[in-house]
Amino acid sequence: MSFLMSLLGGFLLTMVFSVSNGNPLVPAFCIFGDSVVDVGNNNNLSTLIKANFPPYGRDFVTHKPTGRFCNGKLATDFTAEYLGFTSYPPAYLSREARGKRVLTGVNFASAASGYYERTARLFRALTLKHQLKYYKLWQRKVVNLVGRTNATNIFSRGIHLISAGSSDFMQNYYINPLLNRVYSPDQFSDILMKSYSTFVQNLYDLGARRIGVTTLPPTGCLPAAITLFGRGTNKCVAKLNKDAISFNKKLNRTSQKLKSKLPGIKLVVFDIYQPLFDLITKPAESGFFESRKACCGTGTLETSFLCNARSIGTCSNATNYVFRDGFHPSQSANEKLAQSLLEQGFDLIS
Repeated sequence: MSFLMSLLGGFLLTMVFSVSNGNPLVPAFCIFGDSVVDVGNNNNLSTLIKANFPPYGRDFVTHKPTGRFCNGKLATDFTAEYLGFTSYPPAYLSREARGKRVLTGVNFASAASGYYERTARLFRALTLKHQLKYYKLWQRKVVNLVGRTNATNIFSRGIHLISAGSSDFMQNYYINPLLNRVYSPDQFSDILMKSYSTFVQNLYDLGARRIGVTTLPPTGCLPAAITLFGRGTNKCVAKLNKDAISFNKKLNRTSQKLKSKLPGIKLVVFDIYQPLFDLITKPAESGFFESRKACCGTGTLETSFLCNARSIGTCSNATNYVFRDGFHPSQSANEKLAQSLLEQGFDLIS
C-alpha cells in the first residue's frame, strides 16, 4: 500500500510540476454531450433550451451569462484548469472557436442532447451525430494549422469527454408515453448503450484514444425530479435512482467490452452518481446547507427560460447550494465533482 501511495504521490508531483511550468498535461480537451457540459452552443441554435441570460453566469469569471447552465463554472471548466489549460474549450458554434484557439480542444455539447437521437430533435439541439460531424470539421482545421503528423498526436493524446443520458430520461423517456409505454427503463437503456458504443467506435476510428464518459447522476434527487415525480414527498425518487444505477452498471459493462475490442484505447467511466449523491444526502459535510431546493426561483423546478432575472425567490448567494437550477449543479458543487473526476481519471493523463 505504501508503494502505491508513493507512486501516486510522485505522479501528482509530476502533474503539479508540469502544470506550474505552463504545460497542459494533454494537448487537447474535447467535450461532447448535453446541458451539463454545454458552454454556449445552444446560444446559436433555434431552441428554447438556453442559458444565455441572467441569473445564469452571475458568478462566472466575466460575471455574464455564457450559455452555461450554472451560476459560474462547470465541472469541465475546473477540469480544464486542473489539466493546465489557461482557457476553457470554446463552444464550437461560438466566435471564440477560431484560428489557433481551437488547437487545444473545442466543446461540441448541446443542452437537451443525448444518446437517443430523437431527444435532441425534440428540443432542436445538436444530436451526437451532429456533434461528431463538427468534430470532423475541427480535425480538418487542426490538420490545416499544424500538419497531419502533429494533428494525429493531438487527436490521440487529447482527452475526449462524453456526458449524456440524463436528458434522454428526464426530458424524454419519463414524460413521453410513446417511449415509456413501449420500452421498460431497462430496454431503453439498451438502446442508449448501442448509441454510446457507436459513438465511441466513431471517435476511435477518427484517432481518439483517450476517452472519458460520465455516468448518470442520481436523477431521482434532482430538485425538478422530486417536484415532478415525487408525489408530494420531499425525498429522492427511488425508482429514478434505481434506473440510473442500472444504466450506470450497463455503461461500465459496455465500456469494458469496448476496451477489450479496441486496441490502445484508454476508456474511463467517471462515476458522477456517488459524489453528487453524497453532496445531496450529506450536504453539511461538504460545506453546503441546501440540497433539496435549487438557488433559482422557488428552487423546485425552474430551469432554462423558467430560471430568469424575474424568477421570484432566487438566492443571493449560490455558494451554499448544491443546485443552481432544477437540474444542474452550482459552481461550488461542480468544483467538488471536478475534483472527483480528476481522482478517477489518472489513466487518461498518464
